[in-house]
Amino acid sequence: MDHDGLTIGEYEEGDLVEILEIEKDSFPTPWSPGLFRSERTNPLSRMLVGRAAHAQGTAVAGYIVFWRVADEIHLHNIAVRRDLRKGGIASRLLSKAIRDSRPEGARWVTLEVRRSNLPAQKLYEKFGFSIRGVRRAYYTDTGDDALIMSADLGRVPSEAVPPSEQRGAQNDNIA
Repeated sequence: MDHDGLTIGEYEEGDLVEILEIEKDSFPTPWSPGLFRSERTNPLSRMLVGRAAHAQGTAVAGYIVFWRVADEIHLHNIAVRRDLRKGGIASRLLSKAIRDSRPEGARWVTLEVRRSNLPAQKLYEKFGFSIRGVRRAYYTDTGDDALIMSADLGRVPSEAVPPSEQRGAQNDNIA
């Protein structure tokens, strides 16, 4: 556990209830319990969960879902509990996903992000992501465009946490 009480580890079935609460609070069209369960059994998928210590034990603070295919990580979903945003949790989840995937041969990371989600775009840019394209009206729930962003992991620092994101001056209002 880090000195601030956050640990990051693999998804456990007991995490699902809290993950679903975060998901519903974060996205206009949240993933279903079945979708999260199918990610757990998909051999390409990884789910990491940040757990924060508190008086009653631990609580899910945030999570990241990504696939590792060949030499690429494809980020599917990342969210942080509303009351814990801007605390660096999303940065630390993304950093852990990158660090864990590098030894497995990952060289690239890609994702789609809503054009309207500026805080998430700022986070990704700090990790070296840049916009590679646009999927028009990709999000059918709102009609929002998706920006396709990617980063060359050879250019992301080995620690993979930008200095501005380390334990303090974070921007994790990303959902």
